[in-house]
Amino acid sequence: MNILIIEDEIQAAQRLEKLVRELIPGAQIVATIDTVKKAVQWMNTNPAPELALMDIQLADGISFQIFEQCEVKCPVIFTTAYDEYALKAFKVNSIDYILKPVDKDELQAALKKFNGLTRSESGTRQILDNIGQAVQMLMKKYKTRFVIKVGEHLKTIEVGAVRYFYSQDKTTFCVTDENRNFVLDYTLEQLEEMLDPADFFRINRKYLVRSGAIQDIISYTNSRLRLVLKGCQDNDIIVARERVQEFKTWLDK
Repeated sequence: MNILIIEDEIQAAQRLEKLVRELIPGAQIVATIDTVKKAVQWMNTNPAPELALMDIQLADGISFQIFEQCEVKCPVIFTTAYDEYALKAFKVNSIDYILKPVDKDELQAALKKFNGLTRSESGTRQILDNIGQAVQMLMKKYKTRFVIKVGEHLKTIEVGAVRYFYSQDKTTFCVTDENRNFVLDYTLEQLEEMLDPADFFRINRKYLVRSGAIQDIISYTNSRLRLVLKGCQDNDIIVARERVQEFKTWLDK
């Protein structure tokens, strides 16, 4: 098996090489690369390996940038000490990752999973599609502020200062930490795409809420939940039944 290692820590790279040779006798390490720039150059000028072991944090950036600059034609197992949101993106897309420092048994399990998934061409294509979707999730730039017209003036509101968004009479409003309401020129559907899903959750057709705005969660009829939001007088804010489990998972980070 031809394996590419992308890792900027010398000792970590050496350990990966040693473990790979122990677990896959006869494996060939085609290259060990430590930067995004070198990885892109290598992939553009060499045949694709059968597998890449790729650290997320490299000397000149994060490895997701490689996917933006060239076509990655091989499955990837990520080695990472990265944040929880990255790990969630991998889990959602069924991509294997190993927390650093790399453990031999964990690498062996990841390689076994890789071998099982790549026995067919369709399995390999599915892995590559999943990796692409996860990288898109992680590289997406989320909105950080809104520009709002107040009378004859323009006002900026930081997303971090918004408690929740709601829709009423075909108009979308945002409510800030100062308990002020402002009209937005976006639908809740558009806001869902613009905002970081780690911070905001669409609980029903009417409300898109920030976790920090939730003051209380109360069991409600038909396995639903009722929310009390800070500064909100609406006593009928219900998490749709089909969204309850996903909502609990979102809260439980």
